[in-house]
Amino acid sequence: MTGTGDQEGWGFAEAMPHGRVRCLACQRGCILAEDDLGFCRVRANRGGKLAPLSYGRVAALHLANVERKPLFHFHPGQVMLSVGSLGCNFRCPGCQNRELAHADAPGELSAVRYLRPEALVRKAVELGLLGISWTYNEPAIWFEYTLDGARLAKLEGLATNYVTNGSLTPQALDQIGPYLDAYRVDIKGFSEETYARVANFPEFRGILEVAERARHKWGMHVECVTNVIPTMNDGDDELRGIAEWIATALGPETPWHVTRFAPHGDFAHLPPTPLSTLERAHRIGREAGLHFVYLGNVPGHPAENTYCPACGELLIKRTGLMAAESRLRDGACPECGRVLPGKW
Repeated sequence: MTGTGDQEGWGFAEAMPHGRVRCLACQRGCILAEDDLGFCRVRANRGGKLAPLSYGRVAALHLANVERKPLFHFHPGQVMLSVGSLGCNFRCPGCQNRELAHADAPGELSAVRYLRPEALVRKAVELGLLGISWTYNEPAIWFEYTLDGARLAKLEGLATNYVTNGSLTPQALDQIGPYLDAYRVDIKGFSEETYARVANFPEFRGILEVAERARHKWGMHVECVTNVIPTMNDGDDELRGIAEWIATALGPETPWHVTRFAPHGDFAHLPPTPLSTLERAHRIGREAGLHFVYLGNVPGHPAENTYCPACGELLIKRTGLMAAESRLRDGACPECGRVLPGKW
């Protein structure tokens, strides 16, 4: 097994006979012959070793408050340095970041600026930010860069976050586990058929297992997001399966964000998610025992806010993915004293 390294080093992979390598970053487990590219098109076999072609190739770098991840129970109102590259190991037909995720990565990477992890961390420190979030495209596919950055970030006392489709392998998760604070994971459906339709990904049980591992083995703060797509993953059985799994496997205090789909790409012919569908998903989540079910992409809806699960008091008021007002006192409800789960 080869280890992680810098741009000139080698990626996380297993050596195989005849000069082939098996990539261990994501659950596709691509087996690559010499000069082959993985499904993500940014991991390649070079001389019988795994080359992470996108290491340090930063295609998007922005300041964003944590609510935009969305993370609602993780340092509300704080700002993170948000960073992404090119490529993805999913092919979601309705991807909102397709200019990055669906890019012809090998041909375009050379035009993307290179930023060493030391410089990334230094920028976050100099700006006085909460930390670093790897987002915009799937962090697993430039795993070595995120690992190096997360290690350095923790030395500087910064918070770290993955915004992920959840496809990291258990082996990769265990490498970055000591350095990753928050794991914001998409749960796109609750069947292989749904994942094939909305993500072109072969299975989903491994995604659930790794999320559980992040929560229970590594103690990460976990929040889940389901973008509810009309006719694709909006059935009661599908939504109930997700909600019951979160409540049972991650815990009833795990936030679940059910977000409105916006027509885009190959799903441009579908309508936006009706509000009634999102409210039905909210009801299903609460019936499954979840304490915190949030509606996303519906500014001004009461279900954007955080309420005390014990007495119903409004604790955090939000407006359009901004924490406008917090009434928490040392992470607890000021009315009944109920301590809320999260990082406050």
